[in-house]
Amino acid sequence: MPQFEVVAKVGCRVGESPVWDAGNQTLLWCDSRAGTIFELDTRTNQLSRHGLPNAVGSFGLTDNGGLIIAMASGIHLYARDSKMLSLLVDPEPGHADRFPGDRLNDSKVGPDGAFWVGSMHKSGPTAALYRVTSDGRAEKKVDGLETSNGLAFSADGRWMFHTDSKQGWIERYDLDPLTGALSNRSRIAELSDVEGRPDGAATDAAGYYWSAGVSAGRLNKFRADGKLEARIELPLKRPTMVCFGGTDMRTLFITSIRRPDDASDLCGDVLSLRVDVPGVPVPAFKTAMAGER
Repeated sequence: MPQFEVVAKVGCRVGESPVWDAGNQTLLWCDSRAGTIFELDTRTNQLSRHGLPNAVGSFGLTDNGGLIIAMASGIHLYARDSKMLSLLVDPEPGHADRFPGDRLNDSKVGPDGAFWVGSMHKSGPTAALYRVTSDGRAEKKVDGLETSNGLAFSADGRWMFHTDSKQGWIERYDLDPLTGALSNRSRIAELSDVEGRPDGAATDAAGYYWSAGVSAGRLNKFRADGKLEARIELPLKRPTMVCFGGTDMRTLFITSIRRPDDASDLCGDVLSLRVDVPGVPVPAFKTAMAGER
């Protein structure tokens, strides 16, 4: 049986976006609805908080020690020491004001150093996936989405995995890790609520794609071709995302949702699980990219 540990008993309403900062040996994650980013020093177990002015969909590290954050108001750069927040770009200008509840969602810094981020639209398949660079450009890469999610990249940077949680599928693309160009879109899996609709995800060094089955209280581990390798039942109902971390990158961290009807008192907390194969490190966002003016 898998041995889970409670990393942080925080009871997040919507715990999301675990990010491992190897340089500081800290784990970061957010409570999306609360607009709060948590930062846990795993050496001292000291927990700190960063309060943001509106909902946080997800975030990543930057190469200057800060964060790049997808918020309801757009993509922002954030200095962790001074807590200064600055807008980089809003990929969907004015959309959240016209359609309350719609916002930016899951993200991941890619092997190209860009910030890949998708949106979620409650009104239908009008959301999209964007590639954001440090000069403030937001290039639309995929459209026709409802809830963009599950971004992860293979160890060699040649594949990108992407899901739509509402539509229940996982897709894989060929990726040019230098330019961010996508090709050969392939749908590799479709999952029902019972199987676990695909939420946030991460990849390991052996090529497996670990997906949080948010509707079924489990993790689904897939081969790169979409074949289910393993299903891991969790002691909580709604896992949202996973990331690899620890000194050997063999600790899998899991965030989750807490609702009033949840049966487990672990719902909304952060759990960890030791695994055999290390995860793929997620790079930092390049604050200055080659070719930018």
